[in-house]
Amino acid sequence: MSHWTPELLSPAGSLEKLKVSVLYGADAVYLGGQKFGLRQASDNFTYEELAEGVEFAHNRGSLVYVVLNSFLHDKDLEELPEFLHLLEELKVDAVIVSDLGVISTIKKHSNLVIHLSTQASCLNVESAKLWQKMGAQRIVLGREVTIKEAAKIKKATGLEIEMFVHGSMCMAFSGNCVISNYTQGRDSNRGGCAHSCRFEYSIDMGLQNDEQKKAYFMSSKDLEGIRLLPEFIEAGIDSLKVEGRNKSHHYAGTISKVYSDALGFYREHGHFLSSDMLSWEDELRKVSHRDYTNGSLDEYAGSDSIYNQREHDDNEFVVSGIVLEACVGKHLLVDVKSAFIPGDTLEVMPFAGATSKLHVEFLKTISGIDIPKSKPGSVVKIPYISGAEKFNIIRKAVNA
Repeated sequence: MSHWTPELLSPAGSLEKLKVSVLYGADAVYLGGQKFGLRQASDNFTYEELAEGVEFAHNRGSLVYVVLNSFLHDKDLEELPEFLHLLEELKVDAVIVSDLGVISTIKKHSNLVIHLSTQASCLNVESAKLWQKMGAQRIVLGREVTIKEAAKIKKATGLEIEMFVHGSMCMAFSGNCVISNYTQGRDSNRGGCAHSCRFEYSIDMGLQNDEQKKAYFMSSKDLEGIRLLPEFIEAGIDSLKVEGRNKSHHYAGTISKVYSDALGFYREHGHFLSSDMLSWEDELRKVSHRDYTNGSLDEYAGSDSIYNQREHDDNEFVVSGIVLEACVGKHLLVDVKSAFIPGDTLEVMPFAGATSKLHVEFLKTISGIDIPKSKPGSVVKIPYISGAEKFNIIRKAVNA
């Protein structure tokens, strides 16, 4: 007997990351084109990349949602219909929107399915009903909503409900932050967020010394909802979203794999009572992250959700490369992402199951010449390991 689970929706900040997310278990991916989205710092997709990405995902049973969640001016809206026609031609599965004018334009010029972005800050039943009348078929709820509140909204409206399950969190109410506008003149609601909330600020509230006055009081810990998967399922939440279009291949692959494995376990067994939970949590700590919190998923986030320290890399592993070709019994052809040398021990992340250790007994150029060290951006040959496949991530422990 197979038990129902929500859709796992993973980030695709580039074409390569789309492929990584899909192959590591994402049921759907979300991405942005060159315009109209809020992650202008990510690579985003040209039309040709979008066409290839949609075909790649659809051929493997995954859906593709395109973000159009920037707040647009009239000059932007004039350019939107042409892009909508392209999206329809490519048969994207939905668009993610936060602006009423954009929704109106979509309905006028296309038949695209509309998902309401978290940027619209939908937090209650009446708001959801209004957006439903406007044409939204799915609501990506604001991150201030608990799972119980989300269940109430779903029951009252019959809409598809999507919630964030993992990733970076914003201290402001979703879609209502203007700190970047004030501090750096960059509009966070038009793709220019400078993450000013992560900076150290001095506060004057009668505190005694300079150390107390300095704080990162607007910086949030990262969301981790893996232990709340039973509550998501019981509430009937349709889609679980992983934040992170600007993040690495390692992040996209690892988070997709962990949540996919966990949901797959539930589909088979109908519960999460497994020692695998500890290994899943251990994997989530191997990617770069701030301290983890449940956010507002079970109860409203409090002061313990503040990440009151300077930003720093604390990932246990870095991506050494991506497998381009696995020549059975001979070698792996690897697109190098970070340097490694002969004698290093790497890990190969399969699309399912446990990682495998790979000892770099040789390191060669494509033409077979021995080299002392790999260079990022190059393609090299390293020993073959059984089970390795194209697009597998190869990683290395930071302190190895």
